[in-house]
Order: sequence, then C-alpha cells, then structure tokens
Amino acid sequence: MQQELILSGSPHIKSNQSTTRIMLDVLIALIPACVAAVYFFGIGCITTIALCVGSAVGCEAAIQFFTKKAVTISDLSAVVTGVLLALNLPPNVPWYLPVCGSAFAIIIVKQCFGGLGHNFMNPALAARCFLLISWPVAMTTFIAPFAGVDAVASATPLAALKEGATTAPALYDMFIGNIGGSMGETSVLALLIGGVYLMIRKVISVRIPLAYLGTVALITLLTGKPEMILFELFAGGLMLGAFFMATDYVSSPSSPKAQIVFGIGCGVITMVVRLWGGYPEGVSFSILFMNLLTPLLDKALRPKVFGEVQKVNE
Repeated sequence: MQQELILSGSPHIKSNQSTTRIMLDVLIALIPACVAAVYFFGIGCITTIALCVGSAVGCEAAIQFFTKKAVTISDLSAVVTGVLLALNLPPNVPWYLPVCGSAFAIIIVKQCFGGLGHNFMNPALAARCFLLISWPVAMTTFIAPFAGVDAVASATPLAALKEGATTAPALYDMFIGNIGGSMGETSVLALLIGGVYLMIRKVISVRIPLAYLGTVALITLLTGKPEMILFELFAGGLMLGAFFMATDYVSSPSSPKAQIVFGIGCGVITMVVRLWGGYPEGVSFSILFMNLLTPLLDKALRPKVFGEVQKVNE
C-alpha cells in the first residue's frame, strides 16, 4: 500500500511557548517597575494601572464582539499593553487619560490593523504620543517621589538639563528611582531586573537592548561628554524602551542583523532628539520611527536561504 504524504504550511518547528506564556512572562518582568512606582509615587499608581488595563481589555473584548471575531483577551496581550501604557504616564494624570490612551492603543493601533500580530507599531508607545500631543500639560507635569497628597511639580532630569540646569540628580537616585518622571521609567534597577528575567526566559534577545544602549553611550562619548554616559543611560525612558518597547515581537525586526540595525537606529534618533531636538526625551519617537522601518530592515537584511545558489553575473 502506497503511503500518502501530508503537505502542510509553515511553520513546522514547534515550541512549548505560547502567546499567553510570553505575555505572562512580560507581566512578571514588569512587576518590579510597578512595585517601584507605587513605592515612590503612592498607591494612586495602582488606580492608573487598573484604569489602563481595564480599558484596554474592555476595548479589545468590545471591538472583537461587535465585529464578530473571536474574543482573545485571555492571551493577555491587552493586559500587557495596558500595563506598559500606565508605566509611560505621569503618576498624577487625570482618570480620562488612561482610558483614552488605552482605547487609542487597542482600537486604532491594534484592532484596526487586524489585531495581535498585525499592528505596525507598538500600541502603548503610539498611545503615549497620542496623549502627549492631545494633553501636553498633563503628560509633562511630574511629581517628586514621596510627595503624597501634597504633590509638587518636579522636572525630570532630562527636562532640567534641557532648561539649562547645571547640576544633575545623584546617579544613585536615578538608579533606584528616587527622581521625577513617568511611573515606570524612573527606577533603572527595577527595569534591569525585569529585562534580565526576560532574557533568561529567552523572551527577548540581547541584540536590540545592547545595540540601543551601546549607541547612546557611544554618541555621548563622541560628543565629548564621557562623564554623562551613565546619566544618559539612566535618564528618561531609555531602559523601559530598550527592554520592553523596542523588543516588541510584532513591530521589531526578526532577523539578527536587522535587530542590531534597529537598536542602533533607535539610539541615534534618541540622542539626536535629546541633544538638538525641542523635546527633552526621544525614546518614544525613535522606537515608533524605527517600527515603520521594520519591514524594510527585515527585507534588506534577511539571512540567505540555506542551500541557495549564488547568482553569477553574465
């Protein structure tokens, strides 16, 4: 009896990893940053996180229900988007910003382009830029750590430097998170713990973060300010962006060489904005811009097919 062969589409390599498992690992990695936010800025951060997550999950379930698609909120991707957006917001934002931002991230950036796996840029970062353009005052008003109910405005280290400040916060304070800024970007220690966890779990590769951080350090050195390298690495949303935003599976390149170029591009744009741009920070804009180049990078730097015959010019 002749044996029949079954032909199936790719991929043929199976893994025990699933979308839910990957998203759960990302959530676990974000726990230190969330704890640091609550410790430094108060329990109001929990409300902001809950609003972002609840709005993101609710919007995803609603639009999938009304468009008669399978409701996939159990994959935790909307939860991750909500937490990432919350960590990109100031601790004292009014309630409607998390709601509007989450709706924009899920409905416009994610679902309008086909849902998970089809968004062309990071939904949380796109929502942050949308909120920054729509409510610039609320999105750039930060409070000092441990301010409590008597919250006072506090400039971020990058904003203070942009305004001509001659002194910078102690590197120790910047490392542990005892500075003003968005909820999840201030504690370098918490973000490094999360980033290392993701690399140990092999959820992310070291290529993009290393290329990103290395480029920022190199440009700082080349501009004649070697003493500012640690400041530039610790300040702003660089660590949050390098480990949790730029490494997004959907909107970042898949081939190794493209990932390195992607990280370098993020670093260059970040430093151009920081040094010569009108904004004190350029992490969000740099990652979103490089997201747009991801298809081109993957096409231009894709690995050669194994066994491919080299073409000979006639």
